[in-house]
Amino acid sequence: MKKLPIGIQTFSEIREEGYLYIDKTEQIYNLIERGKIYFLSRPRRFGKSLLISTIEELFKGNKKLFRGLYIHGKWNWNKFPVIKLDFSDKNYETPEKLKESLNIFLNKLSEI
Repeated sequence: MKKLPIGIQTFSEIREEGYLYIDKTEQIYNLIERGKIYFLSRPRRFGKSLLISTIEELFKGNKKLFRGLYIHGKWNWNKFPVIKLDFSDKNYETPEKLKESLNIFLNKLSEI
């Protein structure tokens, strides 16, 4: 029996460490292929970080992580740059602090 991924939010860790993963890549593939803009509003602890982590690994072209999943034979596996903006560690109590945090993030990103 596979271990349950309690508290694990990264797709790569779940797949590499052999945790139980319920394949949601068909839904992810459909979201991407439809080419619309989506706003995903879900309650806390409801899989938002894991969803984003899974999409990030797709666009990074990490094919080995998707072996045996729906999307494995359907994705083109080209690598794309990924910019992940995580608001959980940013200070956005006021508009000024949000702007400052975003400027710091973008400045660091531009140096890469």
